[in-house]
Amino acid sequence: MTRRLTLRRTLVIGIAALLAAVTVVIGVASVLALRGFLVDRLDDQLTAATGRSENAFDQGAGQGEDPGSRPPATQLLGVPGQREGTLAGVVAGGVVYNAAVISESGEFQTVDPSELQGLIGLQVGGEPATVNLGSLGDYRVVIREVGPAGDALLVGLPLAEVEATALQLTLLIAGIGVLGVAGAAAAGAVVVRVALRPLERVAAAATRVAELPLDRGEVALAVRVEDADADPATEAGKVGAAFNVMLEHVSSALSARQASENKVRTFVADASHELRTPLASIRGYAELTRRAHSDLPDDVAHAIGRVESESVRMTALVEDLLLLARLDEGAALEGTEVDLTRILVDAVSDAQAAGPQHEWHLDLPEEPVTVRGDRSRLHQVVVNLLANARTHTPAGTVVTASLGRRGADAVLEVRDTGPGIDPGLVPTIFERFVRGDSSRARAGGASGLGSTGLGLAIVSAVVEAHGGRAEVESEPGQTVFRVILPA
Repeated sequence: MTRRLTLRRTLVIGIAALLAAVTVVIGVASVLALRGFLVDRLDDQLTAATGRSENAFDQGAGQGEDPGSRPPATQLLGVPGQREGTLAGVVAGGVVYNAAVISESGEFQTVDPSELQGLIGLQVGGEPATVNLGSLGDYRVVIREVGPAGDALLVGLPLAEVEATALQLTLLIAGIGVLGVAGAAAAGAVVVRVALRPLERVAAAATRVAELPLDRGEVALAVRVEDADADPATEAGKVGAAFNVMLEHVSSALSARQASENKVRTFVADASHELRTPLASIRGYAELTRRAHSDLPDDVAHAIGRVESESVRMTALVEDLLLLARLDEGAALEGTEVDLTRILVDAVSDAQAAGPQHEWHLDLPEEPVTVRGDRSRLHQVVVNLLANARTHTPAGTVVTASLGRRGADAVLEVRDTGPGIDPGLVPTIFERFVRGDSSRARAGGASGLGSTGLGLAIVSAVVEAHGGRAEVESEPGQTVFRVILPA
C-alpha cells in the first residue's frame, strides 16, 4: 500500500519544489541571456577581425606561392589586433586554402583540412554561424567575398571563453540554488510546523475524545479545543471552532441518549421487580389447582399446566431482565476467590443430565484456575454457554468445555461441532433479544420453548462486570464461545 505524505511534508516539499523550479527558470534564463550577450560581443569582435583580415587580403593578393594570387595565412593573421585562436583562410570553389590559426604561443598553426568538415554548407556573405572544428572546438565563423577573382575570406573566433563563462555561471547558479532550496526547505519546515500546531492540538483533542467510551454509560464529554485554537479568523481556527460545535452536539446527543437509557433501565428494573410477585402468585395458584383437584377435566388440566409452564418461563425472563438492569446500573458484585475448575465440572455434569443426547467433554488443567469474582454469576455464565450449545445444536453434537490460562488471564471455552452461526449474526450475538434459531439447528429445551435471546447477553454483561470480555468464533462444524477473565 502506498504511504501517503503528511500535510507538513506536502507543504515543505511543495515549497522546496516551487523554489527549485523558480531557481531553474531564473538560472536557465540568466545563462541563456549571458551566453547571447557574449556571443553578440564575440560577433562584434569577429566583424572587426574580418575587417583587418580583408585589408591584409587586399594588400597581400598575388604574394602567395600556390595557387597564385591567394595570400598565405600568415598574411591574413599577422595584422595587428588579431587575438589568440583566430582562424583565417581563403575559400575558392568550396575548398579552403591556406587555413591557419593563432596558437597559444602566438605562432601560426596550419589547420588540417579534416578539421574543417563543419564548414560545409556555409554560405558566402551570410551571418556569423557556430560550427564545430574537431579538436579546435566550437567557432563563430563568417565567410566574406573579397577580390575580383571570386575568392572568399574565412575568419573565425573560438567560443571556448564564452562556453567557459556560461559553464561557470551555470555551476554558480546550481550551487547557490541547491543551498538556497535546502535552506528554504529547512526554514519552511519550521514555519509549517509552527503554523500546523493548532491543527495538532485539535487532532490531540479528537484523539482524547476517541479514547472515551461513548457507546454506553454516562459520558462526561468535557474535552474542548482551546479558544486560542478556535479563532474563526484563521483556517486552523475554523477547524477548531467547528470541532467544538460538533462536540457540543455530540455531548447533547449523549446526554439525551443517557437520559433515555436511564428511563428505560429504570422502567425495566421496576417492571421486572413488580412482575415477580404476580407471576409467583399465578404459578402458585396454578400448581395448587393442578395438585388439589385431580378430577379436573383433561382440557382444564392441560390449560392449568400451560399456565404454570408459561409462568415459569415468564419468571425466568423477568429474572434475566432484572439482572441485566442491575448490571447496567453498575450493581456491585461479590469479590471472593472463585474456583472456575469446580464451576466447570458441576456445570458440565448438570448439562450432561439435561442433554444426554449430546456428547460432553471436559478439558481441564492440572492446577485449579481461580479468579476473583461473584461465584453465582460466573456459574450462570458457564450454565448459559452450555445451555446455548445444547439448545442450538442437533443431537449427537460434541460439546467440549475447556479451561486454561493465557498469560495473567483465565480462558474458558465452550466448543461444539454443530452447524455454526450465521456470519451475519456473529457481530450481534451478545446483544439482547438476538436469537440464533434461524441459523443454528434447534434441539429444544426440556419445555420445548423458544429462546428469549437473553442468555448470551447475560454472559457478556457478567463477564464485562468482572473486567473481562466474551468472544465468539464460528464456522460450519465448529463454534467456539470464549470467556477471558483477569486472574
